[in-house]
Amino acid sequence: MDAVQFLSVALLGYLVFRFTRLLLFSKRHIRLRSAAVLVLGDIGRSPRMMYHAESLAENNFETYIIGNEVKNPPSIPTLALVWAVSLWQGNKVIIDWHNLGYSILALKLGHDHVLVKVAKWFESYFGQKAYAHLFVTNAMKTYLSKEWNLKGSKVVLHDRPPSHFHKASPSEMHELFVDIKASFDVPALKTFLPRSNSPYSTPFTEVDSARSPSVSHPLTLEGEYTPYESSSSPMPSKRPDRPALLVSSTSWTPDEDFGLLLQALEMYEVKARKWNASADPESRLPKVLMVVTGKGPDRDKYMRQVGKLQAEWEWVRCISMWLEPENYPLLLGMLEDFGKFTQNLTLFLGRRAPDIVGSADLGISLHSSSSAFDLPMKVVDMFGCGLPVCALDFACLGELVKDGVNGLVFKTPDELADQMESLLKSFPSSTRLAALRRSLEMDEKSGEWCSWSQNWNNIMRPLLLRDVHS
Repeated sequence: MDAVQFLSVALLGYLVFRFTRLLLFSKRHIRLRSAAVLVLGDIGRSPRMMYHAESLAENNFETYIIGNEVKNPPSIPTLALVWAVSLWQGNKVIIDWHNLGYSILALKLGHDHVLVKVAKWFESYFGQKAYAHLFVTNAMKTYLSKEWNLKGSKVVLHDRPPSHFHKASPSEMHELFVDIKASFDVPALKTFLPRSNSPYSTPFTEVDSARSPSVSHPLTLEGEYTPYESSSSPMPSKRPDRPALLVSSTSWTPDEDFGLLLQALEMYEVKARKWNASADPESRLPKVLMVVTGKGPDRDKYMRQVGKLQAEWEWVRCISMWLEPENYPLLLGMLEDFGKFTQNLTLFLGRRAPDIVGSADLGISLHSSSSAFDLPMKVVDMFGCGLPVCALDFACLGELVKDGVNGLVFKTPDELADQMESLLKSFPSSTRLAALRRSLEMDEKSGEWCSWSQNWNNIMRPLLLRDVHS
């Protein structure tokens, strides 16, 4: 028995043990109005499933979360065990098809590998038996309904951001940059960012009194800065000399080609040097600070390349930032107190992530779907914060990003560099960037774009509650 076979047998035994315990527990304690959210993967990379859990709790379901801290259990044998449990208990199984397990496995082994073919058959056979199916895109619904002959109700539930994702106000931006000032205290940024005097100014924001010494600073009796707004306190505002803040979230894995972004940043550096040497000051290209969040296996390799390149760059810097969520273990068990649940859910997903996205000027998405049927959650979050996006093109991206309306779509590093140039020219008074922002605001006001909770209640709630009683 080789290592792979041994690990597979061990994992199977572990899952059987866990589900057996669940069965014994549930026979005694599960109520009619209860739900278990089973995550086939790392909970930390499954915000959509966390949002499902939150919505279930909001609808008074006794909600359980079953998942792992960093492990990635395959659909084999999990789907079969879920099917067996549903037969025993009479539960309804709802599968959320926001990606395909076999396609992720194919990234490592190739589509012709025997294990990939077995995984595809297993996923299709046991997947078709569900009570209902949710799809992240219309394209996925059309494909799986036809190819896998899925039974039960079939509903498209597009990703939407949680309600606390929003465009940050200048005060929120200032508080954020004061809080994370240590992240910018690195050698590569020493002379790149404009000078600042925390807490009165940051590289991106400043309190009005920083320019007007006659106005008293908003200090507490203990001499600490207070970020709240009041009529008697000077208000923070964006600095006109700030660099353009670009943000991208990546898992640093092969399905997101960070090398593409790195090439585009190199090209922007060349463009900025050439254009700014002769351009009118009002139409100059700004300095760009590219902030990349996330963890993954390729992070150190790419950041070493970044370090070598930006030693020669004048107009571009790229830093990697990881914002630790708090109280992570609290989500691994059942949380009966809904107030505590939503609070810990926010911490779990990264308390500062919405603030950073809402404070940025432009988002970059490198997501290239392994199945070609799912959509990047990071773009959903960016749109929820009113942030325009440049997104890598793939088959069904048009269901989310409307090229030239709420964002731009690129296929090559050259196209991304050109888009950065066109959107950032004359920054911070960039007309094209402002037009994309206005489009996102109009979508929100018209009701075309809504929060996760509103979308879930409109689509998922009727499906779930049509024959469920308190």
